[in-house]
Amino acid sequence: MKPRRIFSQDHEMFRDSVRRFVETEMTPHFIRWEENGLLDREIWYKAGKAGLLCCDTPLAYGGAGADYLYNCVVLEELSYAGLAGACSSFLVHSDMAATYIASFGTEEQRQHWLPKMVSGAAVGAVAMTEPSAGSDLKAIRTKAVREGEDYVISGSKIYISNGQTCDVMIVACKTDPSAGARGMSLFIVEADRQGFRRGRKLRKIGLQSQDTSELFFDEVRVPATNLLGREGGAFSLLITKLARERLAQAVRSIAVAESAIKWTVDYTSERKAFGQTIGDFQNTRFKLAELATQTSAGRAFVDQCMADYLVDELDAVDAAKAKLYATDLHCKVVDECLQFFGGYGYMLEYPIARAYTDARITRIAGGAAEVMKQIISKDLFERRR
Repeated sequence: MKPRRIFSQDHEMFRDSVRRFVETEMTPHFIRWEENGLLDREIWYKAGKAGLLCCDTPLAYGGAGADYLYNCVVLEELSYAGLAGACSSFLVHSDMAATYIASFGTEEQRQHWLPKMVSGAAVGAVAMTEPSAGSDLKAIRTKAVREGEDYVISGSKIYISNGQTCDVMIVACKTDPSAGARGMSLFIVEADRQGFRRGRKLRKIGLQSQDTSELFFDEVRVPATNLLGREGGAFSLLITKLARERLAQAVRSIAVAESAIKWTVDYTSERKAFGQTIGDFQNTRFKLAELATQTSAGRAFVDQCMADYLVDELDAVDAAKAKLYATDLHCKVVDECLQFFGGYGYMLEYPIARAYTDARITRIAGGAAEVMKQIISKDLFERRR
C-alpha cells in the first residue's frame, strides 16, 4: 500500500504505538470480551494511559491536544485488528460523548469531565435513541422538566452503546414538547444519579464485545448546570457534530474492507481446490481486483473528507456521501470475501466471519443509509433551483 499523504511521520509513529498496544493489551482478551458482552473496565484505564482516548482533547483538559487524525489512527488500527466492538466503544466515548462536552460544555463541565474521559476514569455514552425514535430524533419522548434549580428527567432510551459501563451520558430530552426540534435539549447525566437504572444488556448479531443497553430515567434530578449548551438548542448542536460521527463510521468501514481483502488474499493463496489454489482461479482474482479497486476509491474519498474536517470544511452532504459509500462497500466486501472461505467463513473463530456479523450495523449507526440518501438527494435538487 502506498503511503497516505494525509498522515505525517508523527501520525505514523503514533500508529506504531497503537498497533503494539492493540496486539499486547487487547487482542489476547478479545474472545473473552466477546463472550462477556463488554470490555473489561481495566482496558479503559490502560487505553487512557497509552493515549488512545480523546486524542484531540486540548492540553488544558488533560488531552494531548493532537489533531483529529490521531483519533482516526485509533479507529483504523482497531478495525485492522478485527476489534469492531472495541472500536465502536472507543468511537462513542472519544468522538461523540467527549466531543460534545469539549465543544459545547461550560468551562466547569470541561474541567470536571474531560480529564476523566482522557484517562479512562470515566466512560462516556450518548443516549439519543428511544423505542419510538431512531434517526428521527424529533420524535423523542424523554422529557426534562425544570423545577427550581434542577431539571427532572423521565423516560427511557434503547440501543445505547457503552450503556452498561458508562459513568456519564449525554442525554437528549424534550424540554418543550410543543416546540418541535427547538424544544429538545442535551444534558450531562451522571450514572450514579438516583432514579437512573440500566436495563438489559441487549443481545446483538454483531459487535459482541460492545455493551449495548436499555436505560431508564425515573425522575432523575440533575442541576441546571448539567444542561449542555442552551435550553432548546440540542438539535443545532447535534447537527454540527453529525458530520464527524459519520466520517468516523466511514473511516472504520474502509479499514475493515481493506483488512477483509488482505485476509482473503492470504487465505486463497494457501487453500487448494481441484489441484490449484483458490487464488489461481480467474474468478477469485477478478472479484478481488474489483473489490480492491472500489476500496481504493473509497479510501481516496474518505481521506479527502478527513483532510477537509481538519480545516473545518467537511459539510453534511460530503459526510453523508462518505458514510453511505463506505458502509455499503464495507458490507459488500466482507460478504463477497467470506464466500471464498467456504465453510470456514461461517465459523466465528475466523476474523472474516466476525467482520461479516459486525458489518451490518454500519448502515444503521450514525444515521441509516436511507437518511444519507435523503440528505444527498435534497442537496442535488436544491442546487438545481
